[in-house]
Amino acid sequence: MRTILLLIALLYSYSAVAFELTTEKVADNIYALVGEIGPRSKENLALNNTLGFVITNKGVLLVGSGSSEDAAALIEKTVKTVTDKPITRIINIGSQDHHWMGDSYFTKKGVSITALSRTAKTQTEHLEAHLKRLDMLGLKHLPKDKITQADKLIDADSYPFSFGDTDFELRYIGDSHFPNDAVLWLPKQKIIFTGDMVFNDRMLGVQPYSKTRSWLATFNKMAAMQPEKVIPGHGHAGDLSKAQKDTGDYLNWLISEVDKAKEDWEDLGDMVKRLSQTDKFNYLKFHKTWNPVNLNRTYLQFEAE
Repeated sequence: MRTILLLIALLYSYSAVAFELTTEKVADNIYALVGEIGPRSKENLALNNTLGFVITNKGVLLVGSGSSEDAAALIEKTVKTVTDKPITRIINIGSQDHHWMGDSYFTKKGVSITALSRTAKTQTEHLEAHLKRLDMLGLKHLPKDKITQADKLIDADSYPFSFGDTDFELRYIGDSHFPNDAVLWLPKQKIIFTGDMVFNDRMLGVQPYSKTRSWLATFNKMAAMQPEKVIPGHGHAGDLSKAQKDTGDYLNWLISEVDKAKEDWEDLGDMVKRLSQTDKFNYLKFHKTWNPVNLNRTYLQFEAE
């Protein structure tokens, strides 16, 4: 009996620590934190997204805090595998839950958190839906009683600042997966944290509140900045050509195909059936699942224009 109980305990212990974030060195002192490429789950703490951090002489600047206090603790633990310096500042660039709802974990430690006011507004607007979704997964330690958001809100679309020995610019350049999300630009290194504007390695998802034309326009503004490295909101870090292939080219294709279908008065169902069979982007994970959804939602968007 004791042996069986020990085995159960060991299995539980293993399952509790099985999920790990992957650290990817993008440049000196600049890292991506890559979560699950697949769907969110209780086991991966809803961290099916990509965050990141920058090591400075004043400590670590963290880009995004995760979906809950448990996720934030895992992020902190992962950062410690790379540097002994503490996390001393956080920048929120995204509105979706797994980009910022771990903020309370760090504010308890006295860490200052910065966001654009417009981003914080969208976070608040979607908060109830996010909490319900995370609760359905069975995540623990959700910040239900007191939602902590950035203590430093920027009422502007551009906020250049220095932290330690590194220069940054927090910018809103347009709506994409979520409205009012921002990017974090490192001008000297020509590296950009795009948040959910860029999906690498997997098919992006057009949500009911996503505007496909705006998303492409925002992507093109980012591309015009000519970053040498792109740290996306989902998937692995890469260069601009990788982001163009996995996100920009797909958005271009999606818009042009739906526009053509509308011009030809093609029925919505017929269009979705025809274009769902394309193998043009089938190298992206979840292509079969998300491409029909994206076609449907984009068609309805354009119909309402």
